[in-house]
Amino acid sequence: MGFSISNAALRLVSGGFILNSGINKLNLPAEHAAGLQEMAQRAIPQVGHLKPEQFGKYLSYSEIGLGALILTPFIPSRLAGLALGAFSGGLVATYLKTPGMTEADGVRPTVAGTPLAKDFWLAGIAVALLFNRKRAASNSQ
Repeated sequence: MGFSISNAALRLVSGGFILNSGINKLNLPAEHAAGLQEMAQRAIPQVGHLKPEQFGKYLSYSEIGLGALILTPFIPSRLAGLALGAFSGGLVATYLKTPGMTEADGVRPTVAGTPLAKDFWLAGIAVALLFNRKRAASNSQ
């Protein structure tokens, strides 16, 4: 397990963003949690069985845990990428399945969908972390 500046940068940006998002949701009002839950259940129907307050707490704790995992240096980048990929996949699915978030083509964001479309960069970071290969040291000097 080597150190890569590029992986560190990807992990710092995505992990910090997700950790901050989770911390900001610690005292999420029930109405806001219910709105997020409604959107999330379009992609993951099982979340509809939770009370909005439970959903808000679970979402907050999940984001805090994921952000901390991504930021922890001794966690392998591929494992961090796998966790980020699962999380961002759910976010992208929510974006794509929420009415009014995309243009008629089903991908490009509307004005309302632009804040959710940023989740695609998290998916891109996950792919970069998963498939980054270490370069072999050159011995031809």
